Amino acid sequence: MGSRWVARGGGLLGLAALVGAGLWWRTGWAAWVRRDHLIGVDVSHHQVAIDWSAARAAGVSFAFIKATEGVTVTDPAFAERWRDAGRAGVARGAYHFFTFCTPGRAQAEHFVAVVPVEAGALPPLVDLELGGNCSARPSVTQLEGELGEFLRVVEPRFGQAAILYVTEDFQAQYGAVTAGRELFVRELFAGPAWLSGRRWLFWQFHDGGHVEGIEGPVDLDAFGGSAEELRGLGRGAIPR
Repeated sequence: MGSRWVARGGGLLGLAALVGAGLWWRTGWAAWVRRDHLIGVDVSHHQVAIDWSAARAAGVSFAFIKATEGVTVTDPAFAERWRDAGRAGVARGAYHFFTFCTPGRAQAEHFVAVVPVEAGALPPLVDLELGGNCSARPSVTQLEGELGEFLRVVEPRFGQAAILYVTEDFQAQYGAVTAGRELFVRELFAGPAWLSGRRWLFWQFHDGGHVEGIEGPVDLDAFGGSAEELRGLGRGAIPR
């Protein structure tokens, strides 16, 4: 998430970059994103500067902001981004990059120590992916246990069910771990057909978009509900 993915220079993504600043998907280049989808971003310290008011005016409805990774990493821009996005009226949630090589409970304690509990915030997001992770590859049962330890700390703390961010290769190997959970999926170019009929709540559809107010490329995300449902999500109501 954030700028974990490198922007590509050719094809449709390169074409999108030529459109310039602002919400280029509204021009019709990205036909797979419906015009009634709410659009947001996910960010980390890799985005050098963000003017949240300008981004909101350009159409950004929500943001997921990297808070932590593993048991030792705190994103240095998190506190500032969390504060400023909130002041600009952007719905925001915090995310944690879950590593396979440290205990889930310790990771959860790190996350809750960094992220404030605020009314109306989006649910916590757990970033589950193989790329960028440690070399350990636990069994499905082992990962399910460690993730369960993480969630048993985090969910009561925030009073919300966490959302799981998954990639196709993660889902293929560890799909049983995500059963019964709301998903934030990554799939560029087209919809995530590999979900096999399962719905997505959020969808990262671009890894190098350009948005007014955000310096440099940024991940672009769609929400699969209405503005009212997005607000409800901050109160713990899951869209049906």
